[in-house]
Amino acid sequence: MAYILFEDPARTDLFPFTFTRPVADLRAGIFTQEERWTAMLGVPVHVLAPGYLHARYSHLPETHEATWINARMIPDAEGITLVQDLRPDTFYTSPAGELLAARFALERMPTDGILSADVLSGWGLRQEVVHLQPLFFRQVTDFFSLNAALIARDFPLAVQAAPNQPIRDPHTRVYGADNLYLAPGATLRAAIINAEDGPVYIGPHADIGEGAILKRSHAICAHAAVSMGAKLRGDTTIGPYAKAGGEIGNSVIMGYSNKAHDGYLGNSVLGYWCNLGADTNTSNLKNTYAPVKLWHYGSGRFRDTGLQFCGLIMGDHSKSGINTMFNTGTVTGVSANVFGAGYSRPFIPSFAWGGVQNMSTYRLSDALDTARIVMSRRQVALTEADAAIMQAVFELSAAERTWDKG
Repeated sequence: MAYILFEDPARTDLFPFTFTRPVADLRAGIFTQEERWTAMLGVPVHVLAPGYLHARYSHLPETHEATWINARMIPDAEGITLVQDLRPDTFYTSPAGELLAARFALERMPTDGILSADVLSGWGLRQEVVHLQPLFFRQVTDFFSLNAALIARDFPLAVQAAPNQPIRDPHTRVYGADNLYLAPGATLRAAIINAEDGPVYIGPHADIGEGAILKRSHAICAHAAVSMGAKLRGDTTIGPYAKAGGEIGNSVIMGYSNKAHDGYLGNSVLGYWCNLGADTNTSNLKNTYAPVKLWHYGSGRFRDTGLQFCGLIMGDHSKSGINTMFNTGTVTGVSANVFGAGYSRPFIPSFAWGGVQNMSTYRLSDALDTARIVMSRRQVALTEADAAIMQAVFELSAAERTWDKG
């Protein structure tokens, strides 16, 4: 059976990350959703990306029929059994009405790449309500809120890739060694790792610098680098080829992004190709200790997260200048360039340029030039499909840049 990760209308609740990539390519814990489903099913899964993301990210099987899985659903043993036992021309929903999975022929694939229970009912498929409450990515804060649980789930799968390597550096101190996995090619120098309260995964060719301290659960993914003297509090993911320095707690850096210098990042999520300038700091707690409100793209307003701790949500390709201060619960869109004195605005639109007092539009041509330079430094090319996605986001976000309207 072929398996395909699809998206439903609630994908917009995961903006700004789903502006530029499908849910299947978003990372929390050790894996992306595509990697996680592949590891748990034991066979490669395919992806149907919606709309303007289709050309860049969709890869579909050459088969007549497939099982379609909601990409926001996080797999567990029950979920795996559920999708494996799905009958033809049937779809499953949870008691809350969320579409979980379906099985039907590829010829019915929706042209916009979006599936919903209403669409499937309209096709005449049978609906079955299953009493299963899987974890879902329902809002952007879930990436850090669920991160400890996801690292713990992913750890047994991730460590099967290769034998655990011994720590040969005599100056590295480890507590809870049974919870530490060191992949081939990874290096540590004079680090302190306390894995007593959660697993620590250090991926292939990752580098942990001298004097770095890691406590509780962590995922330091392939080719990631932790700077000298970094202080990583628990439940943090540093994605592939990302850099982490200063103080970081309960945050996710999805991949290829840099937070290499001093400064605090807490209860935050950075997408891909972001860069935080030296001494950038995020507030993750209000002085009033009140719940944090966060910008919600779908409703065009701030919504209560119900969380006391929430820092920075930053979309792909966004940057901050040195000494930038991000306010509690700040949402930054795609390819924004933030700098200047004072606390940032709580919502910074995509392709914004500037700071608290003055903002202008980051010209698309300039943003693309920067992206090409940044990506080439990691031997990655900005493709025509990538550029088309950036242009689509630039156009979609035009209404957010109110300064352009005079």
